[in-house]
Amino acid sequence: MVPAWHAGPLAVPVHGVFVALGVFAAMVVFVHEARRRAAVNEQSLVAVAGALIGGAIGMRLSGWARHLDFSANPSLAEAWQFGSRSILGGLLGAYIGVLIAKRVGGYRGKTGDLFAPAVALGMAIGRIGCHLTEAPGRPTGLPWGVHAPAETPECAGCLAGLAMHPSFLYEIAFQLTAFVVLLRLRPRIGRPGELFVIYIAGYAAFRFLVEFTRANETVWLDLTRPQWFLLPSLVVIAVRLWYGHRRGYYRSPARNQEVPV
Repeated sequence: MVPAWHAGPLAVPVHGVFVALGVFAAMVVFVHEARRRAAVNEQSLVAVAGALIGGAIGMRLSGWARHLDFSANPSLAEAWQFGSRSILGGLLGAYIGVLIAKRVGGYRGKTGDLFAPAVALGMAIGRIGCHLTEAPGRPTGLPWGVHAPAETPECAGCLAGLAMHPSFLYEIAFQLTAFVVLLRLRPRIGRPGELFVIYIAGYAAFRFLVEFTRANETVWLDLTRPQWFLLPSLVVIAVRLWYGHRRGYYRSPARNQEVPV
């Protein structure tokens, strides 16, 4: 694992580079989708700004409420400076940021369909940085297990020289698959905003399952903090999908109503 690339005296953080590349790729896809749907306007750009600001705040503060005993948690200032940089916290913050930006800007249009493929591609690229710098996963005897340097932070398996699940590669594969599937589903979903619902449902289910291969600390019943966060979310998402199915949101629109590719 290489935390930084060095060019003379300059140290370039590997994780930060791939996060930046992921954000850039997501913005390119968002703009492309907005143009394709004739939705490029000041309001949609405000929504992007809200997503970026909210995502940054959510990711920074995601490590604040780690314990039910709040006295054991870091202060907000400490969480901001040394937070866990959770992707789930970033996604939640981005969603809240978009809602606030749209409310402030008086924008009532649906932007989820623009964000869904953009987020999937951006996440795939950003996770490359995670794979190169973080503890890969739990020990495994599978032939594709990977080894990481002993100095990798918070990685007992690395110290022991064990082969571990390449959990971030699993997620990269999922996100790239999701990106392709979402692009193919665009003309088949008749309800604005449902593409984002489908992406969130798929990612929540995947993330819950992939946590069993990741190196995150288990806190109760052999489940990690992200899994406990996701459990109630999965229930809400399942109800939402059931409601959408009953309302016919996922039926293909009439041919003359399809959005041109």
